Amino acid sequence: MKKVLFLGAAAPQIPPIQYAIDQGYYVITCDYLPSNPGHLLAHESYDVSTTDMEAVLELSRRLDIDGIVAYASDPAAPTAAYVAEQLRLPGNPYASVEVLARKDKFRDFLASHGFNSPRSKSFQRVEDARQWLPQLELPVFVKAVDSSGNKGMSCLTHANELDVAFDYALSFSRAGKVVVEEKIPGVGYQIDSDAFMVEGELRFWQWADAHFDTACTPPFPIANSLPSTLAPAVGRHAARELERMLKILGFRTGAFNVEFMVGPRNEIWFLEVGPRNGGDCIPDTLKLATGIDLVRYTVEAALGHECSDLVNAPPQGYWTNYVVHSLQSGRLKEIRYSEFIRQRIVREMTWVRPGDPIAVAKGSNNTLGVLILEFRTHDEMLETLADMNSHVCVDVAETPSNMREAS
Repeated sequence: MKKVLFLGAAAPQIPPIQYAIDQGYYVITCDYLPSNPGHLLAHESYDVSTTDMEAVLELSRRLDIDGIVAYASDPAAPTAAYVAEQLRLPGNPYASVEVLARKDKFRDFLASHGFNSPRSKSFQRVEDARQWLPQLELPVFVKAVDSSGNKGMSCLTHANELDVAFDYALSFSRAGKVVVEEKIPGVGYQIDSDAFMVEGELRFWQWADAHFDTACTPPFPIANSLPSTLAPAVGRHAARELERMLKILGFRTGAFNVEFMVGPRNEIWFLEVGPRNGGDCIPDTLKLATGIDLVRYTVEAALGHECSDLVNAPPQGYWTNYVVHSLQSGRLKEIRYSEFIRQRIVREMTWVRPGDPIAVAKGSNNTLGVLILEFRTHDEMLETLADMNSHVCVDVAETPSNMREAS
């Protein structure tokens, strides 16, 4: 029986755990939260942080695992690569995963290999960032170099906001570094979707339009809709550029969550290329839209199994995920859906209950659940996503004065 170690067992990470169990694999989970629901499904579970590389390596060696998976987790991706490399398990180069997982290293890589890259610099001290800031035109983004899902991110419109934004970003950085970078002048929707490489070739990519709730500060990512409004030729160009990037870095097989903007001359600006599957049920949405199960390929690739049958299937119909989130902090009273949106829900996943403390949406750590929706037309989908706060209402029962907004 093949042994698979999953780094993380939170509710959004259950799909690959359940797949592995269904295939008859021996499932082991680890993270620092013993209460996470994925542990209940596993044959064995361990209270080990997924970012503690040496502890995960020791556990993996002791359990004699056959594969390791970091599903939908940027912090765990370098650990999975490190363990795979040390134990000679299927995986991608640790140094290459580190480049994609660190915003400072990724921006340096882009600039040095002929990819478009915003002016960007990382700092450990706010005083140094303050001196460099006048070189950029506002607004600018301030982010932790090693965080994801909007956690710790701010968009500065005034220079006097830097100190607060810097400290906020620093609170999310394990490396103790913050990146300050200019805003990219994109045209149309930002793109956010998953791709999959097999033996050095990009086999699957279907781009999705990213949607944001501008009632949140900074704007909170709420949905990824398929098919994208991106021109097919531009989409193919983005796929070629992504494949070029991954080949330079020496990647061979695996999933990637890709975010990019398209400039006024149809040039591609990569924002993030995460060396893992996307969160917020992006793989589940892609499976419903295209029939391609990236969860399956992720687990099988981690075991070194054949993935050559993967094809790039276009979406059929009009699909989106939707991230349930709150505009207020307090305790959850209820989540209400309009009748219109209720008729379009294909799958509903929430991990909060009435009475639970919730926070205003700033980062992925404030997600309350995910809906997968199917619409009748493309226009209906885009128009609805622009007004989702009218269709999904999160009611807060109270806002205690001693409850801080979760960051």
